[in-house]
Amino acid sequence: MADDTWLVVGLGNPGPGYAAHRHNVGQMALDRIAAHLGAGFKTHKAGALVAEGRPVPGGPKLVLAKPGSFMNLSGGPVAQLARFYSLDASRLVVLHDELDLPFDTVRLKQGGGHGGHNGLRDIIARMGSNDFARVRIGIGRPPGRQDPADFVLKPFSGAERESLPVLLEDAADATEQLAAQGIVAAQQRWHAPR
Repeated sequence: MADDTWLVVGLGNPGPGYAAHRHNVGQMALDRIAAHLGAGFKTHKAGALVAEGRPVPGGPKLVLAKPGSFMNLSGGPVAQLARFYSLDASRLVVLHDELDLPFDTVRLKQGGGHGGHNGLRDIIARMGSNDFARVRIGIGRPPGRQDPADFVLKPFSGAERESLPVLLEDAADATEQLAAQGIVAAQQRWHAPR
């Protein structure tokens, strides 16, 4: 097992029609990490786009992955990549949208359930474990009686788009800190009042 390698997965749906949706915020944050690494995504036989690099020389190696499947089937490509890189769930970080956090909030979590998130549900099922780290990127709750399933498949509002770059940078920085220093150190930084 590669003890300095992390599989970092950004959840979303494939194709340009979904790229700006709230459900794709995990992949948006992954793009920020790739930019930090100066790495480009390439097609991998596991059915994902993959980029690799180290945030700092001598630091942990990050394998960034965007599953090529729809959100609800994310687990297949993630499990195949974990096998390919000889990594278990303890070396997996999943970046995903989180309805239960206010927009513009990043929280980190180790293990736990899927909370109704079908991408997480499929990863847990296909990995055979829920013991992986999550970078939860707050998108807030839908207004009024709007169905959450519709809400996540809509673009961010104009006001949200203005502060979205900061949220994505925060998620990218939190992910890199988690990989370099562990989840407790990252939680102490990102969960503290700001």
